[in-house]
Amino acid sequence: MPSADSRLRVRKQDAVVQVEFIDRNILDEANIQLISDEISRIIDQEATPKLLISFANVDHLSSAALGALITINNKVRNKNGQLRLASIDPQIYEVFVITRLNKLFQIHETAEEALKSFA
Repeated sequence: MPSADSRLRVRKQDAVVQVEFIDRNILDEANIQLISDEISRIIDQEATPKLLISFANVDHLSSAALGALITINNKVRNKNGQLRLASIDPQIYEVFVITRLNKLFQIHETAEEALKSFA
């Protein structure tokens, strides 16, 4: 689970690992790498990961963060897992639409909706 210097809040509810970002701005390459590594470790610990990533606290996201999300999605899929994104700010969601990532990810308005969507 997360270390003291973690940039994430992680909890498990039923079989779903819920990840929430502590930072409002996910722009710095080094931070993105740390976050990505931490989420990768979570995925590695699960046989068939069910991962919910909430963006409730996030105001800004860099393109590098989007790239990290794609990598995370591929890792989850390789283990026959499921990934859901939730609570994305409308301005950030626009970027998902422009880049067509809204077609790649299952995005829900709230974490509660996302939780209910897991099979």
